[in-house]
Amino acid sequence: MTLFQAFVLGAVQGLTEFLPVSSSGHLFLVRYLLEWPEPGLAFDVALHVGTLVAVLWYFRREWIALAAAAMRLVRQREARTPEERRVLFLILATIPAAVGGVLLADYAETIFRHPRITAIALIALGLLLWIVDRLAPRIRTLDTMRWQDALAIGVAQIVAFVPGVSRSGATMTAGRALGFDRQTAAVFSFLMSMPIIAAALLKEAPHAFGPGEPMAPILVGIIASMVSGWVAIAVLLRFLSHRSYGVFAVYRVALGLLVLWTLHARG
Repeated sequence: MTLFQAFVLGAVQGLTEFLPVSSSGHLFLVRYLLEWPEPGLAFDVALHVGTLVAVLWYFRREWIALAAAAMRLVRQREARTPEERRVLFLILATIPAAVGGVLLADYAETIFRHPRITAIALIALGLLLWIVDRLAPRIRTLDTMRWQDALAIGVAQIVAFVPGVSRSGATMTAGRALGFDRQTAAVFSFLMSMPIIAAALLKEAPHAFGPGEPMAPILVGIIASMVSGWVAIAVLLRFLSHRSYGVFAVYRVALGLLVLWTLHARG
């Protein structure tokens, strides 16, 4: 892998991890369409390190408050404040993804990993996101969340094992369907990403780095995904303060149709 390829893949990972457009789908399509080699597990882990740092740094105040709330929960054994309830909601929302990872991880790397499936997933969730965002009310904030909401949004993560669906796209769509406003749906999706990314790193990192692993592409990938991830979060939250998810729905459908056309042209 060249440093340029590492930079491009890192930037793509950071931007698409938090935008509702599918990071796994974009990484797969970039490599497929440009005929780049598979970067390997170590580089994949490096990209997730970058996006983890981005979400931790951007929401650093929230994470400090949640860490303090978690310690209070251990002592009190009951949730009394919104932050303490939020800790429980994040744990609850993470459980379905953990179960899905055990059941579907092999399929995500084999059967689901086909450009036609990715294209169809891009189109399908794009249309669903547009319909839900257009029709669902925008009356709820994070403080109104109940355990049923957290579980439902967590279940939505399971379909994101299909490349092209998008973890953030699925969870934001679920949040909007439950009546949360656009920024609230995005913020909870971002907060949910931390335990998921961290769990993936804990699982893969011990097997990723071997002797002689080239470090330059890995460092470039980490920096590119970290910076672009932070930018994606900041831009999206500001964008959603006065605009809808419609532009992302249009982008998903257009990209999916382009991929299907490209596959048809290649025969």
